[in-house]
Amino acid sequence: MTLPTLKDAGNLVGKRVLLRLDLDAPVENGVPRDTHRIDSAKKTLAYLREQGAKTIIIGHIGRDPNESLAPVFVYLKTLISVMFVKTTAEAQEKSASLEDGTFLLIENLRRFPGEVTNDPVFAKELASLGDLFVNEAFAVSHREHASIVGVPRLLPSFAGLVFEEEVKNLSKAFSPEHPALVILGGAKFETKTPLIERFLGIADDIYVCGALANDIYKARGYETGVSLVSSCEIGPVIFENPKIHVPSDVIAHSPSGSSVRGMDAVEKDEKIVDAGPNGLDDIRALAEKAKFVLWNGPLGEYETGFDAGTIALAQMLAECDAETIIGGGDSLAVVSKLGLNERFSFVSTGGGAMLEFLANETLPGIDALLKKN
Repeated sequence: MTLPTLKDAGNLVGKRVLLRLDLDAPVENGVPRDTHRIDSAKKTLAYLREQGAKTIIIGHIGRDPNESLAPVFVYLKTLISVMFVKTTAEAQEKSASLEDGTFLLIENLRRFPGEVTNDPVFAKELASLGDLFVNEAFAVSHREHASIVGVPRLLPSFAGLVFEEEVKNLSKAFSPEHPALVILGGAKFETKTPLIERFLGIADDIYVCGALANDIYKARGYETGVSLVSSCEIGPVIFENPKIHVPSDVIAHSPSGSSVRGMDAVEKDEKIVDAGPNGLDDIRALAEKAKFVLWNGPLGEYETGFDAGTIALAQMLAECDAETIIGGGDSLAVVSKLGLNERFSFVSTGGGAMLEFLANETLPGIDALLKKN
């Protein structure tokens, strides 16, 4: 796949560049807690500054349209010379006086009803702010929103420098060096089935963990207690396939506490919350022989404090000799917290976008850049 990229955009001096960033950082006490996705765009911001562009930054934060990008603006000010406006009308006014190499940030796109619905009128409103468009928000490019697919219909459009790296590195998973190991965690088996089915024909081993593993335990006839399971039926092509592995033991939690259980020993009042020590040994054995590892999603209920397995996996993969590509919100949070980002071959900013790209080899945001929609 050959994407039009920012470096193909030509002379940018004095040009208005509409830049879609992924600014969706969790905020605690008014401060962005995990800035990995914002920081990943530093090279693109530096390039636009050096090239003398007048850059208008657009992005969203959270799911509540009332959330504000004000905390992100405070953080961006430590990186670039930037102004903050709340409306597109104000952006139109202020952008006229922007100096070359400086930036302007518009308030949370989710505050504008036309963003999520991909309203063509709103897309035109956004497009009027730029001479060209750059998508540097791979992680939201599986969304058919105005700022992702609407604007590229109206402006010369390019992939950002990191967006280009995402596509290049994730594409390695389609023809990996063997043995190839895929580690897939999280929940919602129905959304992961296309990816699993695709990689049954590519990978040598697929280790399914987190709540996804509960669905396989259930399909194989094991007790899952009060664990999170999906409503979909899993066919034998998956749960009987010798390439599919699940943790051989788990951490099961009940009101009386947590215990290590074999996969066949979970009680009716217990909830599976993490992989057990033998399960981690199983992954280690697969990772040690692998030459390529792809990991997305936690081993357990990371968000409720059952993070030991996910932390152990991150540390384990940071030490292995294989080419390692990782992604997913919780996986990213663990790796960033441990300071291990540089220990992996590539760290994707994508969660759902990463999974959809791996399943389909494209995204709505990519098709928009290629003018396919």
